[in-house]
Amino acid sequence: MHTLRIGTRGSQLALYQANTTAALLRERTGTACEIVIIKTSGDRLAEASLSEIGGKRLFVKEIEDALLAGTVDLAVHSSKDMPALLPEGLDIAAVLPREDPRDAMVLPAPAPGSAASPGSVRERLGSAPRIGTSSVRRIAQLARLFPGATFLPIRGNLDTRLRKLDSGEFDAIVLASAGLRRLGFDARISESVGTADCVPAPGQGIIAIEIRSADTATRALVAQLSDQSAARALDAEREVVRVLGGGCQMPIGAFAQMTGDAMTLSGIVTSLDGTRAVRATASGTAADALSLGATVAQQLLADGAGAILAEAAQPPSGGAR
Repeated sequence: MHTLRIGTRGSQLALYQANTTAALLRERTGTACEIVIIKTSGDRLAEASLSEIGGKRLFVKEIEDALLAGTVDLAVHSSKDMPALLPEGLDIAAVLPREDPRDAMVLPAPAPGSAASPGSVRERLGSAPRIGTSSVRRIAQLARLFPGATFLPIRGNLDTRLRKLDSGEFDAIVLASAGLRRLGFDARISESVGTADCVPAPGQGIIAIEIRSADTATRALVAQLSDQSAARALDAEREVVRVLGGGCQMPIGAFAQMTGDAMTLSGIVTSLDGTRAVRATASGTAADALSLGATVAQQLLADGAGAILAEAAQPPSGGAR
């Protein structure tokens, strides 16, 4: 059996995800793996805002190009970074079990020897905090929870973002709980934001394994790693985005709550300033994942999501709020 080449970004979290996949493949299939680090456009343009450089699609493009070219045999991604429509010839063949899907508010670390201030995050931040996030989805929803906040862009790997926070550049930053937990930074989560208050990005907390559609041998191997519950949830959430016609860097949230074989899918589209939002929910079985996704998206469109998304797609005329 030949060694499988796994394409990945070189960030701390991306390498964790790739190494986890490699370890599972060795454990469950006896397959040896080689990690191939690929620098993406998103990595090279580390200081530019996502809206300026074309959204999170740029974190997967070069890896998908390598996969199509046969340079690597599979790619491992944070599924929330993947476009709703994959390039022709590529499939998501497996996903790993979902980690905590919620967003996390992270406050500066207390000085050595001192305790964290008491009170909720909202009380501790005050009326006009500087909150770091480059996600328009987060800004649009959190603007309703923190109406006096100024949202400032922040890029870089996890260590870089935490260092910027702790040095005083921000009063708080917002990160995916999944990445913090996977890398052992659970203690830095000051408060998790409920999925009703900030609907997660489609696929948040799910690691996806992408292959060439025609590669039946690799498909059979990675299928032994796939978590059915997470796969169904991802199908539903990605279908919401596909039907809406939105991209990664749009104010769209979608989250499938799984209870056994039952699924409740929630979707939201919010204006960039957070003043307008449309929500939709549908319930059914996990087998209905795609139809539930379409139902939620169509309800959102019927309630005005199309106009909000069209407005959000317009070039920005001013600075971040």
